[in-house]
Amino acid sequence: MNLIQVILIIGIIVLAVSYFRWFRNTGRDLFVIAIITVIGLTFVLFPNITNRLAHILGVGRGADLIFYLCILGFCFALLALYSKIKNLERKITELTRKDALREAREVKD
Repeated sequence: MNLIQVILIIGIIVLAVSYFRWFRNTGRDLFVIAIITVIGLTFVLFPNITNRLAHILGVGRGADLIFYLCILGFCFALLALYSKIKNLERKITELTRKDALREAREVKD
């Protein structure tokens, strides 16, 4: 086992444990993180799998395939975060309006 494999395995495990420990999770989130963790560990421990999968999909190298998948994952994460931010902005606007109306009623009375 190479040093980089040890570093990557430790990194994947630390990220997964940190996620499970610090964030409130739904069953679906736990399942997705567990699957991503298993796939990540499999790719690190058996790098030839990524090369074979890359050739099946028409990509030159396994590292390129992982890079492309990471780009897709990053774009998905950006869209999910953007959606959450927009939802929070909408909720803050609604709460601010309700608070302003409440204060206006109190001043009026």
